[in-house]
Amino acid sequence: MTTDRRSFLKQAAGSLAGMALMPTVFAEAPMKKMFFDISLAEWSLHKALFSKKITNLDFPGIARKEFDISIVEYVNQFFKDKAQDKTYLNDLLARCKDNGITNNLIMIDGEGNLGATDAAERAKAVENHHKWVECAKYLGCKTIRVNAAGQGTAEEVAKSAVDGLSKLGEFAKTMNINVIVENHGSYSSNGQWLSGVMKQVGMKNVGTLPDFGNFCIKRGDNHTCAEEYDRYKGTAELMPFAKGASAKFYDFDANGNCVETDYNRTMKIVKDSGFKGIIGIEYEGNQLEEYDGIRKSKALLERVGPTV
Repeated sequence: MTTDRRSFLKQAAGSLAGMALMPTVFAEAPMKKMFFDISLAEWSLHKALFSKKITNLDFPGIARKEFDISIVEYVNQFFKDKAQDKTYLNDLLARCKDNGITNNLIMIDGEGNLGATDAAERAKAVENHHKWVECAKYLGCKTIRVNAAGQGTAEEVAKSAVDGLSKLGEFAKTMNINVIVENHGSYSSNGQWLSGVMKQVGMKNVGTLPDFGNFCIKRGDNHTCAEEYDRYKGTAELMPFAKGASAKFYDFDANGNCVETDYNRTMKIVKDSGFKGIIGIEYEGNQLEEYDGIRKSKALLERVGPTV
């Protein structure tokens, strides 16, 4: 064997040995962890629920088995007469346990306006929400989502909402339950208005649930939006009070990006606010079937989450 060949083989062996000592150099870099957890909002399946293809009791199992999501957000419309039915709630809890599900919140609608300018009407709305605070506690949820609706001027409704939310917050505080307001149309979809209400309430267990795609202040014909608040400005204004967030999705482009909302921009706003909680998928599109829409929504959050 020639000297040159011996030298070459010796150098090659040394290089291979060095490489063996440094496997991490060539290993694939681990994926960066997301700063939030993903939950599934039950409204994402509202078509299947309203058509009776599935029921509220099926929801925990579907979240886990179909989408591998372990945190859920209920909508009271789908078990409206069951808030105090312990047999039903125990059945729901058993299904959660069987599927390794954590109950996070209940979205409350149809129980009256917490921003009603009539004191008696507002008091009744507060009382109507009590059973849902108790239900949330029983199910192990941390939070109920409410609305700050009312009729009157922006100033009148704001004053009434402060009163209604404060009183409900005091009741919920006795059970360690949060009361959070979603931007859900009219004044509440004005980020400046709702953040102003939160500042006046000033309670640790009363906050917001920013919905990234729900900043329509005034509706036009055929459910179109006649007046819309800037969604990025609104999100930035609501995040300091957020105890959760709702990732709204309608349609996707060929690259899997949300058509209506720039999620790279939105999630950077969320991260920069210091938020480290739970973000719920709320798919409402018509182009995709609900299950496919939820999967696309989850894929987008998992793609954007680690990179912002």
